[in-house]
Amino acid sequence: MSEIKTPLPLPDNYNPQTHLLAKVTENGVFHETRAGAAFAHRLVANGADEDLALAETVLDVVLGCQERRAGDPHHGNFTWMLEDDHVEDLNAVEFNLEHLIPLMLRHADRLPTALQARVLDVIRLGLDEIRRLDVSVAYTNICLLDVLNTSLGGELLGERAIAERGYRKLAAWMAFTDSQGIAFEWNSPTYGGVDIRALKLLADLTRDDETRIRARTAAARMGLSIALHIHRTTGRWAGPHGRAYHPSVVCETPPEINLVRGWIADGTLPAWLTDALDARPEAFEVSETAHAGREMGITTYHSRSFVLGTASKEYTGQSNVLMAHTARPGAAPFDTLRVQRPGVLYTRYLTNDKWLGDFYHATDRTKTRNLIEEGQFYGVQSGSRAIGLYAPPRSPGVISSAKACFIFTERQQIDEIWVGGRRIETLPTDVAAGEVVVVGSGGPRDGGALIAICPLSRRNLGRDAPIRLVERPSTSSGGAPSTSSGGDLVLEIYNYLGPKKAFWELGWPGLFYQGRPWCGVYLEMAERTDYPDGGAFAQAVANGQLVDEVAPPFTYAGEGERPWMVEYRRDGHTLGIEVDLMEWRLKRRWTERGEIGWPMLESPVARQTNTGRVEVGDPSTGSGRAIVACGQGPAWLFASPATGRYVAGYHGLRPAPLTLTVPGGRVEVPEMGIGTVVWDNGRVTVEAVGVKGEPLVGEQLSAD
Repeated sequence: MSEIKTPLPLPDNYNPQTHLLAKVTENGVFHETRAGAAFAHRLVANGADEDLALAETVLDVVLGCQERRAGDPHHGNFTWMLEDDHVEDLNAVEFNLEHLIPLMLRHADRLPTALQARVLDVIRLGLDEIRRLDVSVAYTNICLLDVLNTSLGGELLGERAIAERGYRKLAAWMAFTDSQGIAFEWNSPTYGGVDIRALKLLADLTRDDETRIRARTAAARMGLSIALHIHRTTGRWAGPHGRAYHPSVVCETPPEINLVRGWIADGTLPAWLTDALDARPEAFEVSETAHAGREMGITTYHSRSFVLGTASKEYTGQSNVLMAHTARPGAAPFDTLRVQRPGVLYTRYLTNDKWLGDFYHATDRTKTRNLIEEGQFYGVQSGSRAIGLYAPPRSPGVISSAKACFIFTERQQIDEIWVGGRRIETLPTDVAAGEVVVVGSGGPRDGGALIAICPLSRRNLGRDAPIRLVERPSTSSGGAPSTSSGGDLVLEIYNYLGPKKAFWELGWPGLFYQGRPWCGVYLEMAERTDYPDGGAFAQAVANGQLVDEVAPPFTYAGEGERPWMVEYRRDGHTLGIEVDLMEWRLKRRWTERGEIGWPMLESPVARQTNTGRVEVGDPSTGSGRAIVACGQGPAWLFASPATGRYVAGYHGLRPAPLTLTVPGGRVEVPEMGIGTVVWDNGRVTVEAVGVKGEPLVGEQLSAD
């Protein structure tokens, strides 16, 4: 007797007139085609008779949104919305096929024969558009969707040439990423999930064993980076972020630690990554490089009550280049999860006094509202100290203001503000260059954090450009004033405030150009329990030696530099950065240990190099020390002495012998290609391409 299946409950935003899921904005009602494709997939997967009947109708609408007019340059792509009459967002084909191809691989037999043929025809045309677009390997999430759709689509259609293009693209993306460290689209809570989902689907559904292992290995390495950026106390995916939508930035979304634990629980990420969340130091620093040639690296420091992250430079207008999350034990819990919402500090350079709610992401009238980064940034961080340098956009046009904003969310959760040793009770208040601003929240007994910001020198393009603390209305991602979080506290550092004007002196090539305008801050964080109050912390920061030197101006003719150097020293620690204002180019960054390089991955528990040898642990004592040696090529190592688990990843282009040495044991793999070796208290698991020979395990331990 066949099982009677219960139909899926219809989503609240299901529109029976269009048979798609509606999205309501002040500009009208819209229907995303990709959401329709995902909805159809869910209906077919559930398989109730009512679901299958509705899925046919939904698919008819979605498939009708494919561009099929002869001569269109994006023949085979999809409109982003049902309401659109042309293809504008080129990624629509990826996001639609991401659902249509798995639907057909898993459940094609649940559709009528004629509809199956129609879906396959749509997929074939879509894959041809993906081939023509051939997205760059630097566009991480879309590249991985290309890999997913092309690999699985080629297998579905029985077209080996199409599938092999996908296999090759995965290898090319890994080679590009492995030459640097982390994905070019770095540390993105918005798009990291797209990446992980694509790699998981590929590993689950591909028929190509080598591609499956590559996908699982790439997901493990990406998952390690994600786990090392999850702050244990707040549960947030900490900055800096290469790209992030506003709900993630201000923690309107659930804590990302729940997402990562879910990925581990369902096998999307390997089980050993639990140790990267739970069996690591409470205070530690992790640094990674996205692209050394483009000077893109990130540093994040975790402490009990806060986490601070700084990027060496911005990636896109969606970047969070200098960002902190702080525990707020007294804050209201987040929805029903009973997780307290943390405080967030994030930064933006803005012209014309824009604010959240003034515009949407990109040009799409239906996408999430964001506060777009307009400036250019260079930063350096060591531990809980950072320096951030800003310049306005290279061609600001006609503007009435230009300022760097340091935005503290939820003003009502901040319980002390200090400026130059004065406790501030009312806003707005002016701040002088060099005065230390301290913001504190979270009780000293329960845990909380202090943030000190000292404005640096700046170029004033007008007469009365202020530096001031103000309260700005906080708005939700939908643009409406927030009723739950109150306003945001903002430190505004203006380069210009005045009548609308164009600036001849900023044009290059130009006859008046003497370099970019500049502004910036020295920033430091501390546990609230480390100081009696914010005033004491402000005094400690002010006692340090701050050097802020800008070379004299000269009219630029394409030769010469105008350096801006900032250095801060205190308690034997030094942090410094220097840029050229003429070309807005990073010259150097340093600490008391010397010049800062571009580590692929550096932390107390995990490292990556491209030398074929990686060590983790204290070499002076040998405590918890682990070593992987694998000839030449990128390799990474994660060590968890507390749990007895060690993981080595090899990403070399050629097979090589690999040896993993851990406290009390050793395993040798005679030859392996891309893959991982897991040591779990003497139990060894090898998953790699082209493994030859049996792993040899040290005599004092037994192999499993």
